[in-house]
Amino acid sequence: MSTLPVVVAVDGSDDSLRALEWAVDAARRRSAPLRVAHVRQYAHWAQPEFLAAGPADPQDDPVLERVRAHLEGRAGLPATEYLGLEGATSALLPELGATAQLLVLGSRGRGGFAGLLLGSNSMTAARDAECPVVVVPRPGREVHGEAPAGPGPRVVVGLKVDGPDEATLEFAFAEAARRGARLQAIAAYPWPAQPWMLPGELPPPIVDQDVIADEARVLAEGFLAPHRERHPDVPTEPVPAPGDAAGHLVAASRGADLVVVGRHRRHLLAPARMMGSVAHAVLLHSAAPVAVVPPAPPED
Repeated sequence: MSTLPVVVAVDGSDDSLRALEWAVDAARRRSAPLRVAHVRQYAHWAQPEFLAAGPADPQDDPVLERVRAHLEGRAGLPATEYLGLEGATSALLPELGATAQLLVLGSRGRGGFAGLLLGSNSMTAARDAECPVVVVPRPGREVHGEAPAGPGPRVVVGLKVDGPDEATLEFAFAEAARRGARLQAIAAYPWPAQPWMLPGELPPPIVDQDVIADEARVLAEGFLAPHRERHPDVPTEPVPAPGDAAGHLVAASRGADLVVVGRHRRHLLAPARMMGSVAHAVLLHSAAPVAVVPPAPPED
């Protein structure tokens, strides 16, 4: 059985070259082939019947030629193939994930306004691709908040203590194992507590935040335990955090190798794929590359 490739989308921009470097390293760590893809964008006024996927000649593509020149002569490269496509980028990028174990993109390509922090194509791919998507940010993003202490490589994962996604946790543990990194699991809990009261009801007892934090830690430890058994060499630190999950994850991104977040699971009232507000905010503001992991398929 062949190993699925790591796919990186390039467009000739510096952002996509940063994504290329990340993808080369990821393919090496996975002992996987690398597929470099460039989508030639049709004009926005093109008719819908012309926006479907269509192969192009990779030998007649200046963007792919630039990538070949960028990688030429480099030792230890994974087996690399080049793929040229023509069509709507927003439609074709997610489709690349159907035959990939990982899809890597830059935070913003050549299109869009200069002030945007994240390109719409990257956001669409992170929302719709069937495989995990890594978005590599531009260097120098300012992150506010207290930076986590501790030396060495670090992977950060968002852990929902009211029901984490196993695919997200497994991806984060496997990535930490590949990198020889410690795993920091941010377990956010609602704070301050805001109980609902009916008219005439007595106010509930004051909630002790330390008690809530301890409960969040216990829940996190339970969810992490089976993954620790499968990855005993990964040092793991659950971090109960009050309030805004996205804010804590962004603060933890400073100096991290990777931040891992899950994508919303589709359900009856929301059958379309959804990003989720936390994943969306982390993609916009993280100083580290962000992996968005699709949910594990529901059990029968």
